[in-house]
Amino acid sequence: MLSQQEIEQAARDLHEAERQRRQIRPLTIRHPDMDLADAYAVQDAWMAIKLAEGRSAKGRKIGLTSRAMQQAMQIDQPDTGLLLDDMFFDSGAPIEASQFTDPRLEVELAFILGQPLSGPDVTLTDVLNATSHVMPAVEIIAARSFRIDPETGKPRTVRDTIADNAANAGLVLGGRPMRPMDLDLRWASALLFKNGVIEESGVAASVLNHPANGLVWLVRRLAGQGLGLASGEIVLSGSFTRPVLITAGDSFHADFGALGSFAVEFA
Repeated sequence: MLSQQEIEQAARDLHEAERQRRQIRPLTIRHPDMDLADAYAVQDAWMAIKLAEGRSAKGRKIGLTSRAMQQAMQIDQPDTGLLLDDMFFDSGAPIEASQFTDPRLEVELAFILGQPLSGPDVTLTDVLNATSHVMPAVEIIAARSFRIDPETGKPRTVRDTIADNAANAGLVLGGRPMRPMDLDLRWASALLFKNGVIEESGVAASVLNHPANGLVWLVRRLAGQGLGLASGEIVLSGSFTRPVLITAGDSFHADFGALGSFAVEFA
């Protein structure tokens, strides 16, 4: 396990990398024995820095929810990160692409809770009953560490991604809010256009067979720490498309069919 000093230094390194808009070497190059618990400890320490600077927590994101991504990252469970208030961007308003490192866009569903959720035995039905409404969303992911270490050629690992707050950098909510029982969320789908061309499409069932299952996993994991989700929290349930590269000048259009559509512009 990493020492507390090593955890705090890793958190400061990630924080400085984001502030300076540059990528650093994956933490596992420096700490090859870093495990998942260490990675989440680094994430917690980094988020504590941000909260101490005045940011506020608004919810959580869930990642690595597709079977293909779990196999690629050699992991058998999702990962999670914290959503902060400064990560939310308005639909249609220009977003500065250069503020992110190696940015990409993913299509998701956002669950907005109307009731708290906690406990090790929470079920999919519990999640649906506690959800006020579901909204279309896109997540901006922007890893603060290199995909491939420039010195050794080794790829970053899931431990690096978790420490990096699950690579979360921002999100945009849009479209049409709907109550979770008003449609079969497994069949919620989306087309993601980039500069007028469909780059990706997907169906929400690819997220753990049902997008609400991501929240089931999250709540059960939090229960092991004596934590839960509060009313009003926003949870990104996991992407059902591959990440699409973002560059300055790109225009995206996310069409969720019955759930509506919205635009995202990068300056």
